[in-house]
Amino acid sequence: MGLRLIVLRHGSTQWNRERRYQGCADTRLSDEGGAQAEAVARALADRQLAAVYASPLARAQETASAIAARHGLPVLPAPAFREICLGLWEGHTVEEVKARFPDLCVAWREHPHTVTMPNGESINQVRERVLEGIDRLRAAHAGETVCLVSHGVTIRLLILEALGLLPERLWSIHVRAAGISELEYRDGWTTVHRLNVLSHLDGLPGEPRP
Repeated sequence: MGLRLIVLRHGSTQWNRERRYQGCADTRLSDEGGAQAEAVARALADRQLAAVYASPLARAQETASAIAARHGLPVLPAPAFREICLGLWEGHTVEEVKARFPDLCVAWREHPHTVTMPNGESINQVRERVLEGIDRLRAAHAGETVCLVSHGVTIRLLILEALGLLPERLWSIHVRAAGISELEYRDGWTTVHRLNVLSHLDGLPGEPRP
């Protein structure tokens, strides 16, 4: 039997609201993000989870803690699934980055797989560690269901890989804060059962588009 992976992006932060690039900056959930985390926890309360993993960044850890608490589980660290390091972009708004790095911004939007962030990572570097992380989860949890709280770029790469698509299609998939996706890994193939499900967030405020 394979691994069933419930993967979701962390809840919103104040930097999401301000349209600031976060990357590896260790931001925490806003009040809105905390409400989203509790909504996700309620939505997953009836699932039989063998483990709850999260990126080491605080916003992912806090989201995972709400889920794990309902299952009596600890939050296990998953450093392979932290967000891409955006280097000099981190902490700056979209408008500030466009003004300072206009050509790189165009490349990031149109050809993201070609970009290495200044003082940061490339998509291919992130993809490599994400795939290594999935291999470890599959080996540790064959036949089990596991929850993973991660980030926008890393989740996009997981889903693209499952669909047999290349990293240059990064922006073909939207991953909203606290959106739930579900993947099933078996030998030789992966099935996407759910993608960016948001129904559990009905009635809660959302974040602006990046």
